Amino acid sequence: MTGYTLNSIAEMLNARLMGDCTDKILSIATLENANRGQISFLSNIKYRKYLSETNASAVIVTEEVLPFVAPGVAALVVTDPYIAFAKIAQVLDNTPNAAVNIHPSAVIDPLAKVAEDVSVGANAVIAAGATLASGVQIGAGCFIGQDAKIASNTKIWPNVTIYHRVEIGEDCIIHSGAVIGADGFGFANEKGNWLKIPQVGSVVIGNQCEIGANTTIDRGAIENTLIGNNVIIDNLCQIAHNVNIGDHTAIAGATVVAGSTSIGRYCIIGGAAVINGHITICDGAHVSGMAMVMKPISEKGVYSSGIPAVANREWRKNTAKLRQIDQLYQRVKTLESQFKTQLDPENADTTTEE
Repeated sequence: MTGYTLNSIAEMLNARLMGDCTDKILSIATLENANRGQISFLSNIKYRKYLSETNASAVIVTEEVLPFVAPGVAALVVTDPYIAFAKIAQVLDNTPNAAVNIHPSAVIDPLAKVAEDVSVGANAVIAAGATLASGVQIGAGCFIGQDAKIASNTKIWPNVTIYHRVEIGEDCIIHSGAVIGADGFGFANEKGNWLKIPQVGSVVIGNQCEIGANTTIDRGAIENTLIGNNVIIDNLCQIAHNVNIGDHTAIAGATVVAGSTSIGRYCIIGGAAVINGHITICDGAHVSGMAMVMKPISEKGVYSSGIPAVANREWRKNTAKLRQIDQLYQRVKTLESQFKTQLDPENADTTTEE
């Protein structure tokens, strides 16, 4: 690998370059562990102490911390170091392809439409009618179902299952173990007996989306489950049937979204959140980790619930007090009634229970 000059990197990032510009950059590293030939960044002030000690060839910083950069280390001065880091990390990315060429053990139905430059890994199966556009990579052990459509330059890592008629947009990444288009949880109960409702909708995923490992997105019952453009979903999430997720929304790991819920654009959902079915969350809402959203959210803002962990002894004491809350409520109502009686004996409300 020949690397990149700091001048070329500064041009890519629209950064002001300060200091020694002779080293070529081969890779990225943390401030603490970087060596020559590597570039790092500072976006969290907690790590500023490493800025004056780093052995990196260059660092990406703001103007405010420029005086703290170690001697002999070049500085790329930008407004937002984290965004600049993300961009150069893409340039220096050495992640391998999910597959290279078409492996002899891959099974591709003659009725599938596969572009010439598609790569398909070992033991992958491409069913009849599936369409794989230019630049698509299908990892080993994947299953691409009947009439599924995968647009250009999407990368699917090993052991992903894409059910029939699912549509995935351009430049997406689907991580291992994900299941896209399994049946939604649709049943009717007839006198205690569960009757399956066939899930005849599908899943449509937009462009530039990333779906985490072992995440599941269920197909719609009648109409489609819809995932917008540039939606990012972390590992181990469950997206139920007929959910609609707007463009640029981010969902952290282990989140569960129940059926027929609509989540707006530019939302951020924290890890392990639980979102009730058949509700709407407006654009720009932020839901904290482990929050339980039971009702619609109609105003942009931050929404939280859940109880942070405390020492077990404190938790036990608080729980014991919580069990007495109804008794305390009734005592307060009684005292209020007595107080009103003293102020206005003729019109006092003597009711003490609700």
